[in-house]
Amino acid sequence: MSSITREEVSGVQYSYTEVSTFQISEGNTRNMSPEPVKSGRIFLAAVAANLSAFVVGTTLGWTSPIGPKLKAEDTSDSPLSRPITSEEDAWISSLIAIGALVAPFVAGPMADRIGRKWVLLSSSLFFVLAFGLNMVASEVWILYLSRLIQGFGVGFVMTVQPMYVGEISTDNVRGATGSLMQLFIVAGILYVYAIGPYVSYQALQWCCIVVPVVFDLVFYLMPESPYFFAGKGRKSEALKSLQYLRGQSAEGVHDEMAEIQANVEEAMANKGTMMDLFKNAGNRRALFICAGLISFQQLSGINVVLFNSQSIFASADTGLDPAIATIIIGCVQVGSSALTPLVADRLGRKVMLLTSSSVMSIGLAALGGFFYMQLVVKDISSVVWMPVPALIIYNIVYCTGFGPLPWAVLGEMFPANIKSAASSVVASTCWTLGFLVTFFYPSLDALGSYYAFWLFAVFMVVAFFFVLFVVMETKGLSLQEIQDRLNGKRD
Repeated sequence: MSSITREEVSGVQYSYTEVSTFQISEGNTRNMSPEPVKSGRIFLAAVAANLSAFVVGTTLGWTSPIGPKLKAEDTSDSPLSRPITSEEDAWISSLIAIGALVAPFVAGPMADRIGRKWVLLSSSLFFVLAFGLNMVASEVWILYLSRLIQGFGVGFVMTVQPMYVGEISTDNVRGATGSLMQLFIVAGILYVYAIGPYVSYQALQWCCIVVPVVFDLVFYLMPESPYFFAGKGRKSEALKSLQYLRGQSAEGVHDEMAEIQANVEEAMANKGTMMDLFKNAGNRRALFICAGLISFQQLSGINVVLFNSQSIFASADTGLDPAIATIIIGCVQVGSSALTPLVADRLGRKVMLLTSSSVMSIGLAALGGFFYMQLVVKDISSVVWMPVPALIIYNIVYCTGFGPLPWAVLGEMFPANIKSAASSVVASTCWTLGFLVTFFYPSLDALGSYYAFWLFAVFMVVAFFFVLFVVMETKGLSLQEIQDRLNGKRD
């Protein structure tokens, strides 16, 4: 027997069919035509979740328009009474990474305890508090504290958002939905790039503080991950969540619900600990792949480019207004990131990562070559155009490869019982390297900008061979098939 029921969960009315059991007779199954999955529901929830990534983008791009205001001799548009020093500038840029380094070890366990949805919603508290502190930052240490708090919010989002999106997606769209994070991050960066140079310091803080509020209002209406509900034994809630995400009846999601339940029960029966990341061969391989990809993402110098775009263009002296050049780069990032969800499940992760690493190394080498010529050649008017196209190419291939795909791979590489621990380790690896690269860049830049960009180019050459020989392709594979391959099982 079944009955149609309507219930409201987190403000959203779900319409679903209650069934007394997950078992459906073989005869009925033969006569039923498969219900189509409404992928639009999945993308709706994924987009809502990725508004948190947009907030992350505003914090990452914040230093590019704000840095020149804080360093200017004229302090009329600065909350401080004096210009900041180069060392203070390095701390303001890099402290966000320290907060993001620590936060995953809190966010991961919280995601298993209270759910992916509520951890993402709680991240907004950090962002609102941080932008509020920016408004009253009469001393540099307040900006330090603000950036540290922003880092906690970033760490919450970067740890839990890939888990949520990976768990709500079907196998055939997981690459596309996983790639949305990069698109929304660069959209947030473009938001502050485009607004920051043309409004006051205080006005920019108001423009930023409204974004996490909008995220909470929208994402509150979305369902929790069915994997989380299944892991907590809340089977009816897991069923309702899956029905909403797939746009199907209970019979339509029967097979997938049974598979989720079986996978989660198996994972929970073998409750994972941090040590299980290293005891199991498949987990070790997955951790090596994910940590490696994230490491090379940071060693590509992306945070140096994002945090210092205006300063880099000012140093290059291309004749183009640095603010305009930075906005161009932001537009390129958004445009190229928009392509990734369309091609990630067609070309595959590995092909896109190989292309990304090889072309990024060329762009970085060209940029380093320009700064070297600027030092040793008197007249560089014939190549003064080089930095803009070099950074455009660099950003295009970053945003279609090493930007989104390491996070997409992280969301699908680990079983449910170890996923939060793995996400914590990988996210912390990301931000440890992010801090080191960002903090020490000014010192390397003082010796010569070409040293930094050539070093980043060498790292991307190494990344190419890492992807070629170590990374496995996950295109079109279910989460269970990925686990089988990691553990050396083949059909």
